Amino acid sequence: MSVQQTNRITTETALAHFENSPIWGYHLPISIDVANQLIEEKDRRVILTIGGERLHVAIMPKQLECFIMLNKALVKKLNLQLGQKVQITLEKDPSEYGMEMPDELRELLFQDDEGSSYFHALTPGKQRNLIYLVSKVKSTDSRLKKALAIVHHLKEMQGKLDFKMLNETIKYYNQL
Repeated sequence: MSVQQTNRITTETALAHFENSPIWGYHLPISIDVANQLIEEKDRRVILTIGGERLHVAIMPKQLECFIMLNKALVKKLNLQLGQKVQITLEKDPSEYGMEMPDELRELLFQDDEGSSYFHALTPGKQRNLIYLVSKVKSTDSRLKKALAIVHHLKEMQGKLDFKMLNETIKYYNQL
């Protein structure tokens, strides 16, 4: 059963796992009917509320149903078990990048036209990957160092991403 309230859909699903996949793991199956109410053309980004957690996620298609991926850490944090029924709320993600942009990266991109140009030329998925790298750090100082390293790397590589080199640049900036 699904309940929709002003672009919010509350529904019940059960934690599942793709057993024979080396890439995919824990997920929440979502009915096509629910997914179709939230997907607009290629934009599948939604905000998932589960167990008090509010997450920016994507609805992924799979044959006659859809699903939302969950990582092991979240499954453990929420103390979820395979097959356990859970109530979730989904709403369209209104954010520009499909997740919240950390203030440190936003301000740096605002001040650095070249870095901003390279960042915005990346695919939305790569942009989210870089945003995640910055946002997963708790301290403001560390977020700023990581943002500086990312912009430096993009400018040095003329917009190309090499994650091995980026990690080295991040290590360098962390030592400053």
